[in-house]
This record gives sequence, C-alpha cells and structure tokens, in this order.
Amino acid sequence: MANSPGQPENFEFPGEFIPSPTSQDCSKQAGGWGIAMNDFEYIWYANKGEADYPEDACTPYYHKAAQIDNLQVNDTCGKASVTKFVGATVTINGLCSAGSFSAQSKAFNIPHPTKEGKRLWHGCLEGPEYGVYIRGHLKDTNVIELPDYWSGLIDPESITVSLTQIGSSQDLIVDGIDWGRRVKVRSGNGTNINCYYIINAMRKDVPALEVEQDA
Repeated sequence: MANSPGQPENFEFPGEFIPSPTSQDCSKQAGGWGIAMNDFEYIWYANKGEADYPEDACTPYYHKAAQIDNLQVNDTCGKASVTKFVGATVTINGLCSAGSFSAQSKAFNIPHPTKEGKRLWHGCLEGPEYGVYIRGHLKDTNVIELPDYWSGLIDPESITVSLTQIGSSQDLIVDGIDWGRRVKVRSGNGTNINCYYIINAMRKDVPALEVEQDA
C-alpha cells in the first residue's frame, strides 16, 4: 500500500496530510492565558542580534511598559550595589512588601480634594526609628487605653506621651503606664481632665534601625 502524503515511510496505515500554515500573524495579541508561573524569571525579548535574526520570523517585541501581577527586585539598598533609575515614574496601584522599603524621599500624591486641576502632595515624616503612634482626645477620665495589638508590636519601655490641655490649666501628669496597655493621667490641681494626647513607641517586631550605614 502506498503511503499517503506526509505519512512516515515505516508506517503501514493511511496517514492524514495536515499542511503547515501558509501565513504568519505577527500582530500583537493580548495575553492572560496559559499556566500561571510562581517562580520569577527574566523577561525574554529575543535570543539573536538584529543582524542575525531570520528575515521570515516575526519581529520580536520588547517590554516598554508592562502590567505585572508579582514583581521581584533582587537588588537591595544600603550595603549592596543598586541600579539607579533617574527620571522614571512608576505607578503602582497596590504594593505589599514582606521586608523593608526605602527611598531617597517618601511622599503621597493625590488629586486635590478642593481645587480642580490641582494635586496634593505631602511628605512623609522621618526619624531614626521604626515608630508607631496613636492620638486622641481624653475627657472626664484619666485612662488612655492603648490598642490591644501594641503589646506584641512595641517596646513598652519606649513609650512617650504628650498631653495638650484644653480650656484651662490642669497641671497634667503621666501618672503611670501599666504593662504597655494603658496610660494613666493625673491632674496636679485636681481639675477634670480634658486634653489631647499623642503617644509614640518603637516597634519591637523588627530589628532596630541602623541609622548610619556604610555606603
């Protein structure tokens, strides 16, 4: 029996001829299908130089802009070498970091809430520690209850308290801090307490910040 076109010579059964594509579709196609990759690999953009690239092959694309679900950056700041990008603007709708994050300056930038055509910029407060704070209004009581998670988050020995009396002089005194869970306030002249407060503390769940580091 004669072999059908396209059938290997050693095969005895009739084969089916499937012609190869006669045209190319080199247009840019939207992605989003396939198997999700959990490992991080470099983005391939071509494995030959332009002079050696086959003339009948599709022109390769390179990534000028990209939407990425997960981004891993291997370079670190401080004691390791860093690639610096000058004049680049990166927009990230959501960023979650399991480690530390550093920048030459930190700010937020949002549409202005009251002036059309303007944007509102705020700079972030900086200091020589990883600190947290709470603030509020204390009235007709002498106890400030700290958040329940503070016992696992902050060093209780690092707590500092600022009190701003309202309406009259009250000679306010921090009477004690119980187990890093509550702050007791006392009026030295026996008047009712009415004040604003701000309480700062240093985090203990991360290593202390090394303020001066080698370049």
